[in-house]
Amino acid sequence: MHRTYLYTPGDRPDRMAKALGSGADALILDLEDGVAPSAKPDARREVAAFLAASGPGGPSLLVRLDPHAMHDDLSSLGPVMDRVDALYLAKASLGLLEELDELLDDDATSVVALVETAQGLLDAPLLARHPRVRNLAVGEADLTAELGLLPSGDARELVPLRMGLVVASAAAGIDPPTGPVSTDFGDLAAFAASTLALRRMGFGARSCIHPAQVPVAAEVLTPGSDEVERARALVTAFEDAVARGEGVFVGPDGRMVDEAVVRHARRLLS
Repeated sequence: MHRTYLYTPGDRPDRMAKALGSGADALILDLEDGVAPSAKPDARREVAAFLAASGPGGPSLLVRLDPHAMHDDLSSLGPVMDRVDALYLAKASLGLLEELDELLDDDATSVVALVETAQGLLDAPLLARHPRVRNLAVGEADLTAELGLLPSGDARELVPLRMGLVVASAAAGIDPPTGPVSTDFGDLAAFAASTLALRRMGFGARSCIHPAQVPVAAEVLTPGSDEVERARALVTAFEDAVARGEGVFVGPDGRMVDEAVVRHARRLLS
């Protein structure tokens, strides 16, 4: 599972090349909002050329499609589609995903559904269960504008919307969703704090718009060695208890431990 996604505009080959060394798990080569309308043809050519030149190893390469020009975007990717790890569907809704499904000529291409509209929120449970969708992501700039939200500093107004994606993902059995970008790439302490809040909420990854954000998100989202050791010890102790015929026991911290408690430790170790 990827933990960090770095956006890079498709019409900037210099930035795409630089992003390769950012340490991000995945790059999102943008053909949508990160590119001016007049530059879209150039962006398609540059992204196709970048993909054609890509070799083995390195980050996964995803392409964010313009929902208003999916046919043109996909046509430009045709010769290099085998280099695309997944398509990033902006403004995702069930209707738009079905339209994309009809345009694709294979069953193997996977999709990250970027939920950033009211309809996308309503469709999230259906998006998460679609066979092409490997995980959901949230885009909150468009979403807050459409809903008329004015988020506070702690983003409390967004909690119900974010949790909706976490629940939809868990119910569908797919990877946890990817958190939103932060446009304030100069305040890395705030970025770390908001990433930690997202992790506690059940998100498994974070979108970045600047290379400096990547190591911060990776550190916050990666369990520390002490967390891993505690989880491993808990699982071992539980398995020993089960072998003794005990389904419940008291852990080293004095708390009751049963199968439900151990599930979180197993997930962390996985």
